Amino acid sequence: MKLFGTDGIRGRINRHPMTPENVLRVGMAAATVLRKEHHGRNMVLIGKDTRLSGYMIESALTSGICSMGMNVTVVGPLPTPGIAYLTRTLRIDAGIVISASHNPYQDNGIKFFSHDGFKLPDALEQRIEELVEDDNLPRYRSKGEEVGKAFRLDDATGRYIEYIKSTLPRGLSLEGLKIVIDCANGAAYKTTPWLLRELGAEVIALHDKPDGVNINLNCGSLHMEDLSREVLRHKADIGIAHDGDADRVLLCDEKGRLIDGDRIMGICAAEMQNRGALKGDTVVATVMSNIGLEKYLQQRGVRLIRTKVGDRYVVEKMLSGGYNLGGEQSGHVVFLDLNTTGDGPVTAMQVLSVMKSKGMKLSKLASEIRLFPQVLMNVELEKRQDIRAFPEIEKVIRSVEKSLGDSGRVLVRASGTEPKIRVMLEGRDIRTITKFGREISRVIREAMK
Repeated sequence: MKLFGTDGIRGRINRHPMTPENVLRVGMAAATVLRKEHHGRNMVLIGKDTRLSGYMIESALTSGICSMGMNVTVVGPLPTPGIAYLTRTLRIDAGIVISASHNPYQDNGIKFFSHDGFKLPDALEQRIEELVEDDNLPRYRSKGEEVGKAFRLDDATGRYIEYIKSTLPRGLSLEGLKIVIDCANGAAYKTTPWLLRELGAEVIALHDKPDGVNINLNCGSLHMEDLSREVLRHKADIGIAHDGDADRVLLCDEKGRLIDGDRIMGICAAEMQNRGALKGDTVVATVMSNIGLEKYLQQRGVRLIRTKVGDRYVVEKMLSGGYNLGGEQSGHVVFLDLNTTGDGPVTAMQVLSVMKSKGMKLSKLASEIRLFPQVLMNVELEKRQDIRAFPEIEKVIRSVEKSLGDSGRVLVRASGTEPKIRVMLEGRDIRTITKFGREISRVIREAMK
């Protein structure tokens, strides 16, 4: 069974792979691999979100790592980007985040960062996976005084907050702004409200009292209803929503309307271009980003490069091309000059900085980026099949693309986790693209039955 997915290890708690026995072996295997890399202090940093199972996973990982002679520093609940930042700046060999991101509390996961704050290379993940399954793994255990120690870093949240403040223009104040923040009862439940208050904003915090089982429960970036309602009720200037580990952010404008990752990237790209700070006049996004963002950027002379779905692929393209802004519609936005991964608090602060510098409301900034209507349909199959083997599917897709011209887009792809084909269309008219979507779905269903 493959252990690592596109974003680390993840699963239902106390079921493989997220059992304490297997996590212990993951810790042992990771320490064995990382000791050979040895870029820093023979130390692994471990942070987590607020899930009840985090204690169990943290203890198992720590035990496994220390048994192999590496030391551990635990920081408790901290946003994923905070772990990436501290791993890099404290010269630690690797960082680990215990989180299942936007999933419910019954799930948990393990993400690795290398010494430079980027996600662990595929080759090292593969080596860890091989060692987890190796019956001879215990032979690498240290003996006697060679076993590792565990430490606690008490000021991790404060360090991360000070770093975020350092990314903002000198003297920036949020005084006069009323901000509603939905913390998703997750890792940012202290970080973002604390940060906003230190910068002078009036803050109304929602879902900031985690109890181990309420993370992402009808709140956060997947459930924006509470945030929108409270922004209107309090007559706030902006609403901010994180997911469980705060590597993403979505916003509400002062009218309670959703501002997704595409519009966030458009707002920030325009500001960075004006300052001459947008490298290559390019933004990197995934195939899911709206064509409206692409057309807005084109009008400004900015190129949009698309990748497969997943912030890992966005970052890979940014690194290979030398670009510094990218992200996903879901709210993972990467400012590569500021951090090595999607950073929800940093992204929120960048948008607030634009609002303050321009003296404009968020609704006005976002209105310049006109997103096209988008429909998404799922065609369920009995088993996975390759759509490229069916010419009739290719034919109907090409026919629809011709009808839409440059005023729309078709994306048909297989789900990475389920026997489903996902059909996404964009265009100027919702009725037209819905009709086309149903036609493509019908042909897929008949061809692949």
